[in-house]
Amino acid sequence: MNIRILQLAEGAKKATGLVVIIDVFRAFSTDCYIFSNGASKIIVVENIDDAFTLKKKNSDYILIGERGGKKPEGFDYNNSPTEIESVDFTDKTLVQTTSAGTKGLFYVKDAAEVITGSFVNVGAVIGYIKATDYKDISLVCMGDRGILQSDEDTLCAEFIKQSLEGKNMCFQDIKNYLKAYKSAQRFFDPKVTWATRRDFDLCLSLNRFNFIIRTEPFDGKTQGISEIILLKKYSLNNERNSKK
Repeated sequence: MNIRILQLAEGAKKATGLVVIIDVFRAFSTDCYIFSNGASKIIVVENIDDAFTLKKKNSDYILIGERGGKKPEGFDYNNSPTEIESVDFTDKTLVQTTSAGTKGLFYVKDAAEVITGSFVNVGAVIGYIKATDYKDISLVCMGDRGILQSDEDTLCAEFIKQSLEGKNMCFQDIKNYLKAYKSAQRFFDPKVTWATRRDFDLCLSLNRFNFIIRTEPFDGKTQGISEIILLKKYSLNNERNSKK
């Protein structure tokens, strides 16, 4: 198994094989909480206008996302696990756009398969990779807006890689390190109203969920939107695909 750790937008463009797009703070952590609360699917779009286009055509769709960490005006929820932790999304469709993680999905062009990664379901991600027979694994760290590296995503990629290689990293050491890391300071700053200490804790709730999130072709075109990515939840207990 050839395991590569790639960085940012340029890394996503070079990714091949089974691709894991990683965003710990907060996109793909939040998505796990969304699916855990019953959502049927998440439609990912590149920009805010596309989200509103979908909402206009489907009034029951729920908009979630951020720009500069903050909820865009007119959206239902910020890209925050704290905001949606207790929200019932049973059979709902959410539309999401963020500054880093979801954008990374659009940069990937040569993958055999794309899944998302975060610490809250990292064990399931590792288990899924082991259950396949892909020869190439690309772990893509989206960092800050896809242009600046962030250690939380790189550490998640290292955690996955080391586990696949039969090694172990101490998660408590990772969490302690990230508490003092620059990208986590927003969660502890009382002046920052759009990020909370609970966001930090929820994003680092190790192996809280035993499922992966995988991309699928979108069943239909929407006028005015060039590309849409569909995210679906797959239980590790039900998914034992053998792929190359």
